[in-house]
Formats: sequence, structure tokens, C-alpha cells
Amino acid sequence: MTGGAQPHHPACPWPVMVLTAGLGTRLRPLSRLRAKPAMPVAGVPLSGRILRWLASEGVRSAVLNLHHLPATITAAIGDGQAFGVAVRYSWERDILGSAGGPARALPLLEADRFFLINGDTLTTPNLTALSAQHVASGALATMALVVNPDPMRYGSVTVDAGGFVMGFTRPGSGRGGWHFIGVQAVESRIFAPLDPDAPAETVGQVYRALIAASPGSVRAFTCTAPFRDIGTPADYWSTCLAVARDEGLGDVVAGPESVVDPQARVARTVLWDDVHVSRAACLDSCIVASGVTIPDGAHYTRSVIVPRTGLEPGANNEVAGGLLISPLEPR
Repeated sequence: MTGGAQPHHPACPWPVMVLTAGLGTRLRPLSRLRAKPAMPVAGVPLSGRILRWLASEGVRSAVLNLHHLPATITAAIGDGQAFGVAVRYSWERDILGSAGGPARALPLLEADRFFLINGDTLTTPNLTALSAQHVASGALATMALVVNPDPMRYGSVTVDAGGFVMGFTRPGSGRGGWHFIGVQAVESRIFAPLDPDAPAETVGQVYRALIAASPGSVRAFTCTAPFRDIGTPADYWSTCLAVARDEGLGDVVAGPESVVDPQARVARTVLWDDVHVSRAACLDSCIVASGVTIPDGAHYTRSVIVPRTGLEPGANNEVAGGLLISPLEPR
């Protein structure tokens, strides 16, 4: 094996469900082209990076749920073997949410407990420690938490001195506390009573009811794991460049068959596959979607550039030829 012997991890006995059915509305217009979990992060699909991390933790099987642009996810992930995890898919005609999705997927998971992972963030808590604490405590759900980095942007989880989750506050409250990073250990019996065809949410619905009916059934696993959010185009852009920097790829991330003319100037930019940047064009701090040709002499800064095909311009974007250009941050 290249790079020396790889560390051995025993197979994790628990399966994983990765929540990948979301609409990604804050990531438009990019999410009109690909589902967020299928978007490349420094050359690897976001959900592929999650699966690689799960494989490094000893996980061997996962279920991904599908609703929005499902073919973009299945094309990027396939059976999961390229990422070290055997993948099956749970299809949702109507989007079922963070609790309804697992309820529908229980027959595929075939386990009394499993890990439930958000498919739109990058983080790496220790799953061995999380699972051990979950089993020892007898909790129905154990949520991985870090100190809330921005209470004005993220809601907080209230935790008492004994490690019990007591409640949740909305973003913008200004109250500190803990931030849920989208990784948890759960008992299947939480979801078994739910209608597998009806939408339901964990934090906003099921967990609030559990906490009220059975205090102590939802517990906190506090840690210092890194956390990267990919909610908006600016989040996605900064995450791609940070990961590329960590992996020594420089500040221009280009997908397969993308070509940059030697006389073009490109900096701090994410190029998907089959992008062509013409002579004398200038891109600084941009995201360019697949199939785009940046014309000769065009200059764009802090912009998201996608093909106009099938997309209608809105209040925050403009049309230039066959391209739709949006600001990296909303105006």
C-alpha cells in the first residue's frame, strides 16, 4: 500500500444513516444543479468525504436517503465501495425530514441502534467514544456537541451538569451553549412508532417530546471535533478552499476536464468539471459550475457562475450571455 501500512480499525457493529435528501435551498443556484451531498469538495463529493471518515472509524455499511436530484448522488457515490463503505439508498417521494427519513429507512438499517449523520457538514468526532457513552448511559439518543461558535447563526443545545439535554434555543437568541454538529447515536425504537411516509423532525419534534416525557433520554456527547458548515455558497467556497489548503492542492480547485488558459488569472476559486476559462479572463474568489465557459476578457469577483439553461434569473443574480451570475454572499 502506498504511504506505508494503514491503521487497522475493527468493523463497527452499527450501521449509519446519512441524511442526504435535503433541498439545499440556501445553496442555490448551485443546488439546482446538484444535490449538496454530491457537490465536489476539493475533488471529492461531500458525501464521499463523509463516507471516507466513517470508513476510517470502522463503519462498513450506510444508508443514504434520497429526494432532491437523487441521480446526482447515486452517480457520485454508487455502491460506496470507492469510499470504503457499502451503501444502500432509501428513496423518499416526499421529503421526510431528520426523523421521518430514518423511520422509512429502518428496514434497510436492520439494527437496534445506529449512527445518524447529517450529510451537509464535515466533522470527525470519535464514534467509538460516542457509541460507548451512548450504551453506558442507556440514552435513546446521544448528540455530539461542540461549544457554539456563533449563537447568532446557530441554535444552541441546553445541557445540564449531568450531561442531559434539556432543550434547544433558536439561532439569533444570542445565548451561548452547545452546538449540535450533526452526528448522533440513536436507538431504532425512537423512530419505529413514526409513520414512514410522513415528515417528522428530530430536534424540533421527536426529541422535545422525549425530553418532556422521559427526562434523561437524550444526552450530550461534548467534544472538540472540527466542524465545517456548508449551508451557503460562501460556506461551500470557504470549506473547499480550506480543505484544498489542508491537502496541499493550492487555492484553485479544478475538476476533471477543466482548462484554464495560461493567460487567464484565477485565484481562490472553485471550478467544477468541464469548466473553460478563456484568455485574459479573471476570476477571484468564485465558484464556477460544470459546463461553463468564461469568455475572453471577462472579470468576476466573489461570484457564483452557473449555466443559465433551465434557470430563471432572480433578484440577486444577473444574466451574461448563457451564464447566470450570483453574488457569493447575498446582497
